[in-house]
Amino acid sequence: MKNIFEIIIVVFSIFVVIAILLQQKGSGLSGVFGGSDVSYLSKRGAEKFLVYFTIFCVIVICISALSLIIFV
Repeated sequence: MKNIFEIIIVVFSIFVVIAILLQQKGSGLSGVFGGSDVSYLSKRGAEKFLVYFTIFCVIVICISALSLIIFV
């Protein structure tokens, strides 16, 4: 049981690092692929997905860490 929680934490931590590195402040995701300098006030498309994916991964890590503390 302990190993499952540790594996979940490691895998989702890697996902968080990758998702954060893909996000660029100011230019957004379009800067990664050579897009224009136009910036929007709201996140759209893949950039919005990355934000929600990052939040989801952090929540999974927190729940796994708390479960590791409580159940093991």
